[in-house]
Amino acid sequence: MNHKSGFVNIIGNPNVGKSTLMNALVGEKISIITSKSQTTRHRILGIVNGNDFQIIYSDTPGVIKPNYKLQESMLNYSESALQDADILLYVTDVYEKDDKNPEFLDKVIHHEAKVIIVINKIDMSVQDKVEMFIERWQKLAPKATIIVTSALHNFNVEKLLDTILENLPESPPYFPKDSLTDKTERFFVEEIIREKILKYYSKEIPYATQAIVEEFKESNDIIKIRVNIFVERESQKPIIIGNAGKGIKKIGTEAREDIEAFFDKKVYLDLFVKVSKNWRNDDNKLREFGYS
Repeated sequence: MNHKSGFVNIIGNPNVGKSTLMNALVGEKISIITSKSQTTRHRILGIVNGNDFQIIYSDTPGVIKPNYKLQESMLNYSESALQDADILLYVTDVYEKDDKNPEFLDKVIHHEAKVIIVINKIDMSVQDKVEMFIERWQKLAPKATIIVTSALHNFNVEKLLDTILENLPESPPYFPKDSLTDKTERFFVEEIIREKILKYYSKEIPYATQAIVEEFKESNDIIKIRVNIFVERESQKPIIIGNAGKGIKKIGTEAREDIEAFFDKKVYLDLFVKVSKNWRNDDNKLREFGYS
C-alpha cells in the first residue's frame, strides 16, 4: 500500500476561523482560540497520522499589514506557508469581502500547489447567500476547489478531509508516526496563559503581552511551572495584576485548570508580571521570546 504525506497549510485573513478549523481537522486543541484578531502569532503544526497517510497541518497568523516588528514576524509566518505547501487551505467566511489583502490572495490563486477555498461560518448565513459566495469564489479562483464549512460545529469537515486525502502526494512520513505537533510543552503553557489574557483584557493590553515559561519541573504527581508575563510599559503592569491581585489570580486559576487538562496531571502555577519596554519592536527580545 502506498503511503501519502504532505503539508497542508491553513492561511487567510484574521478572524475567519483558521485556528478553529485547524483544531477540528486535528481533533485536538492545538491552537488557542479567541474572538480577537491576531490571536495566532506563530506557525503551529498539527500532525494527523493514519496507517497509510500523514497530514501535517499548519496554522498561521492572519494576514495583516504590519505596524511593528512582531507583526512583521507574524506576516513572515504566513508568507512562509506559501513556500512549502502541498495543499493550501485558504479560509474565508460569509462576512469577508474578496478584495481584502489582494496581493496575498493573488499569490494563493496562482500558486502551483492544490488550492482549496474554505468558506467557513456558513451556519451564520442562509442558503442563497452561501450559493452566492460559492459562485463568486469560483469565478475568482477557477482552478481551486470550493468547500463550505462550519468548523465550530464540525460541519463538512469530513468532506474537507476526504478532499485533502485525495490530493495528498505519495511520500513517506516526515515526522514519527506518533507525533502530534512540533511545539514544546512550554509553548502550550505560554499559549494557554496568553489565551486567558486575550479573554479578559481589551484594547492594547493583550497585544502588548507575552508569557514566557521560566521554570518547568515535572515529577510523578505534579508539574511546577513559573511563568513571567511581560508587558511593554509600567502602566500596563497594574492592569494585568488587577485590584488586590484579582486579575492575575483569575488568569492563573483558569490557565492552571486548562494546563492540568492538557497534561492530565496536577499543576502548580506561579505567575509574575514584568516590564520589557517596547519588546514588540526589539529584535533581540523577539528572538528571545521565540519569534523569528
